Amino acid sequence: AFCRGRIVRVPKGPLIRVVGTEVAIPCSVSDYDGPSEQNFDWEFSRDTDFVRIVSTWDSTFTSEEYQKRVGRGDIKLRRSSNDAVELVIRNIQPADQGRYKCSTPSTDATVQGNYDAEVQVKVISDGLSVSGSKARSSTSLRLSEGDSFKLRCSATSTSPEHTHLHVTWQLRSASSWRDILSLTHEGKFQPGPGYEERYRSGDVRLDTGANDTYRLSVSQAAAADAGAYRCLVSEWVRGADGSWQKIQEKSVEIATVSIQRTDVVISTSNVSVTERDSLDLTCNITTDRSGIFQAEVMWYFSASPDDTLSDAQLLLSMDHDSVVSDSTLISLSHVDRNSYRLLVRDVDVEDSGYYFCEAAIWVPLHNGSWHKVVERTSAPVSVVVTALEPDYDVFLNASKTPKFSDDPTELNCRITNVQDTEANIRFTVSWYYRQRLPGDDVVTEELLASMDADWALLPGDRGRERIQNGEIIFSKKSADTFSLRIQWTSESDRGDYFCVISAWSRHRNSSWVKSKDVTSASVNIFWATQDYTLTVEAVKLKPFFVAGHTFEMTCKVSSKNIKTPRYSVLITAEKPLTDQSNPNGTTRIISLNQDSVVRLEDWTDQTRVDGVVLEKVQENEFRYRMYQTQISDAGLYRCVVTAWSPGGGGMWREAVNGLSNPIQIDFQTSGPVFNVSVHSDSPTIYQGEVADLLCIITTEGMPLEPDDMSFDVSWFAVRSFALDREPVLLASLDRRGIVTQSRRNGSSELSLERISPLEFRLRVHGCEDHDFGNHYCAVTPWVRSATGVWQREPDIKAKPIFLSVKMDVLNAFKYPLLIGIGLATVIGLLSCLIGYCSSRWCCKKEVQETRRERRRLMSMEMD
Repeated sequence: AFCRGRIVRVPKGPLIRVVGTEVAIPCSVSDYDGPSEQNFDWEFSRDTDFVRIVSTWDSTFTSEEYQKRVGRGDIKLRRSSNDAVELVIRNIQPADQGRYKCSTPSTDATVQGNYDAEVQVKVISDGLSVSGSKARSSTSLRLSEGDSFKLRCSATSTSPEHTHLHVTWQLRSASSWRDILSLTHEGKFQPGPGYEERYRSGDVRLDTGANDTYRLSVSQAAAADAGAYRCLVSEWVRGADGSWQKIQEKSVEIATVSIQRTDVVISTSNVSVTERDSLDLTCNITTDRSGIFQAEVMWYFSASPDDTLSDAQLLLSMDHDSVVSDSTLISLSHVDRNSYRLLVRDVDVEDSGYYFCEAAIWVPLHNGSWHKVVERTSAPVSVVVTALEPDYDVFLNASKTPKFSDDPTELNCRITNVQDTEANIRFTVSWYYRQRLPGDDVVTEELLASMDADWALLPGDRGRERIQNGEIIFSKKSADTFSLRIQWTSESDRGDYFCVISAWSRHRNSSWVKSKDVTSASVNIFWATQDYTLTVEAVKLKPFFVAGHTFEMTCKVSSKNIKTPRYSVLITAEKPLTDQSNPNGTTRIISLNQDSVVRLEDWTDQTRVDGVVLEKVQENEFRYRMYQTQISDAGLYRCVVTAWSPGGGGMWREAVNGLSNPIQIDFQTSGPVFNVSVHSDSPTIYQGEVADLLCIITTEGMPLEPDDMSFDVSWFAVRSFALDREPVLLASLDRRGIVTQSRRNGSSELSLERISPLEFRLRVHGCEDHDFGNHYCAVTPWVRSATGVWQREPDIKAKPIFLSVKMDVLNAFKYPLLIGIGLATVIGLLSCLIGYCSSRWCCKKEVQETRRERRRLMSMEMD
């Protein structure tokens, strides 16, 4: 079984401490019962008896000889947690050397474990000595940036114990000390935060010398190295448990170092020069160096003050040997010991920007080589080069203004009063459009097109397609005149137009840079618009006529507010609702477009292809003729007129539509009345049989001779019990006796014939199940008049009859049954044949018989 019990722990002794220092002895307890916060009692013994020192729970626990020290706070308990405290003794003395016991009152249910622990404390004399330079205790050093310096301190220990020293050089910046470099008690070098790179490069070193001296060497001193330096020495001893313990610490301030910063400044601030003048800048180096040194100077140019030197352009440089890089228009000279002058001749606008000066200080070494100690970059100086702007004015006028839509517009932008221009100045133009809105609404201008320095046209977003199609033309008429021409101006082009003339200057590198823009006054393009008006009047030229005569009507057109209109005319007819040829009621007969091209629309009478004529009598008058009129031509006739105006690119644009008054054609006739019906002796048939359908025509009224009557007959089928589907044309027979059959997917065939003057028979041969449905015939009667002209009568349609196709069960199963019996017979015979062959050849066993000797019997006489 696992046994638990209270455990009280103190450090393993002996604890070696230096006289006069502060001692903290920890004590902790674990594996206890009761409350989480435990109490502690401390006692001390030099020989055998223990004297009570202090307690966490009993104020009367302290013995008389310790009451004063406890009352002054020289001895106190410092709780670090609920189960741990530290006994703190300030200014420990040799009399405090002895055994210290830490005990904890029991709060456990059962007494188990240890309730106290002892540790031996040994007090030794102070043998650590730390000092600075022998000449003086503290030194003040005044150095220049990039110099080197060395500081020394001495540290010795005469302790009777085997101790180790830990030496740390520190720098005070502001109010705190920070570590520079340490030589630990384990003999290792440890750089402080921020000094790792300088330690690895050798700029910061710590060397040991004779007489227990420790020397700090700093190279390439920077401004951050200024401040007070001290040498901090701590004494360490290895404890009984093998861990290192710091027993005391001393420090001494060695020197105060001040660093004189080296600055690089350009003498002038922001500079403004005129084009073609010279730019003069001076770089001054501020340093208090009195020895031998040389400066390396480099001038940079950048378009932005935030650019780094890696992004900037190097203009000119001078190394520490005073060797200057070559340049034609830029020179660099050494004015005095600390000043360097940059001179840029014949400056251009592209020289505007920011200029930097970078300087490095080089000092000679003992071996004759040069060493760079410091490098600085000046603040940027802004240089603005003012261009020599030409002086000129811009005048914009409209040489052509539109009065209607699609009229041309032409604007001329001229350069006037040109002064102070040089041979290397050229002009370009940019055209802008601004829509004019009512009220105070602000509309930004839109770029139509612009020119670059090479006079190349750059179209804007507005009208890009029209520019590419040549509807908007930009041109340069002369050296001082630019024009904008809109070939066909639309209502969306109405607004304000203005031009901007740009002057371009030629630079040293033969590039062109814009130096000035001058904007013209705006020109407003506007014309009053009114609604288009179109009036169409239809007139019948012959008020009375009969069937077979010519029908003639004219359409007169008048329009307003349309520029040079042209008209297209369409003749339509509204037939009575009883006319089955056009159930929608309106038929498009013939049309004539704006280019006077005639076209037959829905005129399908092949016998009267030339029976309708539409012609243009005058610019605004059109005449329609229909020859050999028939009774089926009865209805209302109208003229549908569309007015067209010229559009862009030679195209015509539709302006407005108009409809004329109706002209009626009505025939008064007392001719016969035709009726039609469908009859079948066997409306229900079986598959494969022939279905006979008769279309019977009857007449009422005035009797006619059979030779004076002719019919167009068409048969239709609706494949449903109800008439809810579109009819399908089966076959047709025109009045000339020509039969036309529609394309069929089934196997049944059709035949259509005339069996009497008024009867037509449709036969469906080999009926299939998909031939069922409602069947009817549609008839168009034709009657010959007394003048010998055939007149078309209104179409008539018979009442449908339903044709039902049934299946013959015996015939349906006869062939499958015969096929099944035949297949079964063949399979049975095949099975027998396979069994016989298998038993004959595959399953036969060969039996070897014992050979018997055959001998003939001998006769007894021979025996």
